[in-house]
Amino acid sequence: MLGAERRAVATRAPDLASLTPGRTGNLSVRRDDRFAVTPTGVAYDRIRAEDVPVVALDGEQVAGGTAPSSETPMHSAVYREFDTGAIVHTHSPWASTLAILHEPIPPVHYMLALAGTTVPVADYATYGTADLAANAVAAMEDADAEACLLANHGLLATGEDADDALETAVNVEYTARIYCQAKAMGDPVQLSADEMAEVAEKFEGYGQE
Repeated sequence: MLGAERRAVATRAPDLASLTPGRTGNLSVRRDDRFAVTPTGVAYDRIRAEDVPVVALDGEQVAGGTAPSSETPMHSAVYREFDTGAIVHTHSPWASTLAILHEPIPPVHYMLALAGTTVPVADYATYGTADLAANAVAAMEDADAEACLLANHGLLATGEDADDALETAVNVEYTARIYCQAKAMGDPVQLSADEMAEVAEKFEGYGQE
């Protein structure tokens, strides 16, 4: 069941190590009305494809020999509301710094266009709860964004597949870092909505087929 998606989770889970401490991050990949998600509390480099849990959009585990991530409710809620193929959740330090400040990431660098014009902050709720899931969905809907900061917590990023979601998470973290650095030195200059829209259009044709 969801063999390709489970392999993608197992293969790309080790990439979370550079974005989040310990085993605090999670990754999921969707196909139709089910998704494969990292198991809870398992070291990223020890995850085997055959053990990766498969979960229905209502949150019920339907396959896999390990329990799913504690943040499965958030993954389920995002998949129910958005047409996205993968989700990454991290506690990356610079994004988490702004999440603690309850400060959105503004359009100070064009790479943020991978996530939208601005990365908003979702209201705080205890991790793993339906309230946190609802807050994340609401924040992304309101900002028309593909990522959000989770107040006093971390980062949530989405994408077409695991590679895309991880790239979005990396670029949000990068933008969070340079935004914090720029604020320490002066007043960061923001790009306009038109400038960000032009970049987003260029991104659609970027890379190789």
